[in-house]
Amino acid sequence: MGATGIRGTFFDFIDDPWKHLGREQDAARFHADGLLVVEDGIITDFGAYDAVAPRHAGLEITAIEGRIILPGFIDGHIHFPQTRVLGAYGEQLLPWLQKWIFPEELKYKDRNYARDGAKRFFDLLLASGTTTCQAFTSSSPVSTEEFFEEATRRNMRVIAGLTGIDRNAPDDFIDTPDNFYRDSKALIARYHNSGRNLYAVTPRFAYGASPELLQRCEQLKQEHPDCWVNTHISENPAECRGVLEQHPGAEDYLGVYEKYGLVGPKFSGGHGVWLSDGEFRRMSASGAAVVFCPCSNLFLGSGLFRIGRATDPAHRVRMSFGTDMGGGNRFSMLNVLDDAYKVGMCNNTLLDGSVDPSRQDAAEAERNKMSPYRGFWSITLGGAEGLYLDDRLGNFNPGKEADFVALDWNAGPMAQPWHQSLVVGDGGPKTVEEAADLLFAVMMVSDERAVDETWIMGKRLYKKS
Repeated sequence: MGATGIRGTFFDFIDDPWKHLGREQDAARFHADGLLVVEDGIITDFGAYDAVAPRHAGLEITAIEGRIILPGFIDGHIHFPQTRVLGAYGEQLLPWLQKWIFPEELKYKDRNYARDGAKRFFDLLLASGTTTCQAFTSSSPVSTEEFFEEATRRNMRVIAGLTGIDRNAPDDFIDTPDNFYRDSKALIARYHNSGRNLYAVTPRFAYGASPELLQRCEQLKQEHPDCWVNTHISENPAECRGVLEQHPGAEDYLGVYEKYGLVGPKFSGGHGVWLSDGEFRRMSASGAAVVFCPCSNLFLGSGLFRIGRATDPAHRVRMSFGTDMGGGNRFSMLNVLDDAYKVGMCNNTLLDGSVDPSRQDAAEAERNKMSPYRGFWSITLGGAEGLYLDDRLGNFNPGKEADFVALDWNAGPMAQPWHQSLVVGDGGPKTVEEAADLLFAVMMVSDERAVDETWIMGKRLYKKS
């Protein structure tokens, strides 16, 4: 297959905007008229159209006009078998799991139910501009198989694994540590590094894991060190207390995972709302990542994640963002940024001295503020860094996989060109600052309706009708 080109307005990142205080635009890259060259799904050239086009005579070019093109969104924490119970009412984490989630996930033992669910799930991801996800399946191998099979059909980059749980769930939902180990081994052999599939050893959470199950997770990670580890951590106060009761001797929640050698590069702990300063420092030192899930943290009343603490330059923690659908009530990473901004503003107020002068920390207060640069970096290049995928994804550098999304800044809840009249003229953004202002409007006012096209490995898989 020969090279093809995509011409349009491009916005991506070359660095972390939190490292450029007062000059966040230096972390971004913008081409009002750019050209992306793709061959066999891989980016081979990128830059301003006038500079790139002469190097590719005869290139077949697709023009995407009136849109702003970004790297595909990365969802670092989502639950595939919760698609059909999105928006279930009114519980905090532990009773919500018992009432709604475990009964629904049990249905994914049925292959037809799981297969249909997988189609719905990936349709919704693409319609939301999400091109990569790290997902939980269920305690049934069937759900993991159908997840990977559907991802393979669409050639999407995904991370997932059989979800291990052997306590604090219904008897027909839990499984034994030995079965979990056996089934995980078979799934790793079948799917890990097959196409764009990657495997994560996945203890659901320490509250649902016996020491024996965690030992099996440790064994799997030792036998397959290139696999990821995906779990939950410090999401809910009752959960945190329960974990320490069930794992006596652990200093804190992170210490449970550390005991079994799971914390390090390619480890993701979802939520982290109640992590201590010491836990953040240890995660930073180990290379582990936390996944910020603001929609879920608000919907389930879990609390306000401390963005400013996670981004402390002295102890910076790798971080990706996630919908945590169905604890999160949206598939759209744009909605995640909307809620992340609001969480950050609340944290900013708590630390700016206006509530309690003794707690004032102006630097941490400022780091909580979710600018458009910080926000969109977090769901593109930053999300890739958090998942150790930045060598393959996250921006438009040559050599990376050509996953991207085209946003319509005139689409959204109101049927009129409200974004355009707010910050840009009829021709679209001309500078990186105009593009950032436009993207901030999109993240605060719009939703998946702004997603006009989603491309996977240089092929368009979604077009809004």
